[in-house]
Amino acid sequence: MYVRDAKNREEVWLLDRIEEMGLDETAFRSRDYVVAIDEESHEKAGFGRIRIHKGGDEPVCELTSIGVLPEWRNQGVGAHVIERLVEYAGDEGFDTVYSLTNASEFLAQFGFERIEPAQLPDALRDRLATKQENIQPDAVPLRVAVDRFEVPGHLRKQFKQASAGESEEPEPEEGPEDFGIDPDEATYKYDTGD
Repeated sequence: MYVRDAKNREEVWLLDRIEEMGLDETAFRSRDYVVAIDEESHEKAGFGRIRIHKGGDEPVCELTSIGVLPEWRNQGVGAHVIERLVEYAGDEGFDTVYSLTNASEFLAQFGFERIEPAQLPDALRDRLATKQENIQPDAVPLRVAVDRFEVPGHLRKQFKQASAGESEEPEPEEGPEDFGIDPDEATYKYDTGD
């Protein structure tokens, strides 16, 4: 499993997954995303985005639209998508990464802390209000210092061993009735004419 920059040809795939998961697609640009890929099957497992807001005094970096496909969840995929994005933010000169999300407990394990909306840069205060009105009514503001971000060891281990699980409910077991046999009488329910 590895995380790489999204490619332009993955735009439709990203938009479809974002819509399926009810995530934020505001100001969508595929080049802002990273994608987690399984090395063996080459399946896409998850994705996420850093959005740079350039209005105001200084640019602001927001972590947004993190998604992991159902069959890949609980295996550290999201953690490594977030790690890649925070590293990218640091490489771009940002000391702090913000997130406006309803997943505050998940992000807290990496060092994100909840802040009051008044502590947000102006561009993100307006964005929080819009997000709460249109996408995630229970979104709260979080931030992490890039140098304090850390992926817990157990998530690193899970990520190295990640594999696609069942995304749907398992098929029910077939029983005698599925083959036309009445289990109470041990006879065929349907006369085949033989």
